[in-house]
Amino acid sequence: MQFGIFTVGDVTPDPTNGTTPSEGDRIKAMVTIALKAEEVGLDVFATGEHHNPPFVPSSPTTMLGYIAARTERLLLSTATTLITTNDPVKIAEDYAMLQHLAGGRVDLMMGRGNTGPVYPWFGQDIRNGIPLAIENYSLLHKLWRDEVVDWKGRFRTPLQSFTSTPRPLDGVPPFVWHGSIRSPEIAEQAAYYGDGFFANHIFWPKEHTQRMVGLYRERFGHYHGSPDQAIVGLGGQVFMRRNSQDAVREFRPYFDNAPVYGHGPSLEDFTRETPLTVGSPQEVIDRTLGFRDYVGDYQRQLFLIDHAGLPLKVVLEQLDLLGEEVVPVLRKEFAKNRPADVPDAPTHESLVAAAAAAAAAAASAEVVA
Repeated sequence: MQFGIFTVGDVTPDPTNGTTPSEGDRIKAMVTIALKAEEVGLDVFATGEHHNPPFVPSSPTTMLGYIAARTERLLLSTATTLITTNDPVKIAEDYAMLQHLAGGRVDLMMGRGNTGPVYPWFGQDIRNGIPLAIENYSLLHKLWRDEVVDWKGRFRTPLQSFTSTPRPLDGVPPFVWHGSIRSPEIAEQAAYYGDGFFANHIFWPKEHTQRMVGLYRERFGHYHGSPDQAIVGLGGQVFMRRNSQDAVREFRPYFDNAPVYGHGPSLEDFTRETPLTVGSPQEVIDRTLGFRDYVGDYQRQLFLIDHAGLPLKVVLEQLDLLGEEVVPVLRKEFAKNRPADVPDAPTHESLVAAAAAAAAAAASAEVVA
């Protein structure tokens, strides 16, 4: 099972002292956080994609390429790649380039984003959000697998005898997750292609996540024979101190003024109704282990730890706690009683091996025939 962190890259004033980092400081902090994630033994760093203040990660491939050059093991991903407003051709080429530069340590998560105005900024209509996600991903999937593409659709100009470059590393495209908070169509899309499904798992009660993951697993089984082979990821949000009362006291002003849910439900209500966990490392361990009770065995767990104006020093302390006290226990406990037929999280190496095995099986079948 893979463990990591994701960032939304918000530039938010620290409510305890009123200071606001510059965009440059926030970008550098995100890099520092990624490097720290590798240092403490986490598996994944993922960045969001936004094109509006107060967020800075408008170019995920630029940031991830820079981080790739400074890391050796860390798997680099996106917390959202906007499949609705990015050109699928550009996504195909940008992430294949990143895949080569990072030696295969790349996957990405498709999503529609949560900012309505981004659609007209990029010449699209939010009312076409789902059709755009379906058509654009269909083209992206084809671009990565077919050497020469002839294609015609609704939302972009046709392609004639087009080859995207560079081709995917080792002939194997990056693994794709489809992220969604509330759209069953996206769970269906992930299942149809045999891709991963990532439930945001931050803003909604566990019953909602359970239904979405359950739908994905059911439809995956319909298309591919076994729901147990589905690839599931979950988000989550934590804030830790060794004493839970200290964690609540310190995090409260950041929660109360957060750019998304600030000035809304109380911290107590939010932690009760959603997976947000504010407390000791043991409380985070216990709460996270409980996720398996309603989604089954899954492959990736990412935590949000760096938003709402939290100082970099505090975020790095959170990473120390994750790497030293939380994730080692989670690895051990999630491995217990894990059915043998539940797949591991995909990596470039495992995908290359699977492609080679499939090619060998096809060749053997031809000989027999």
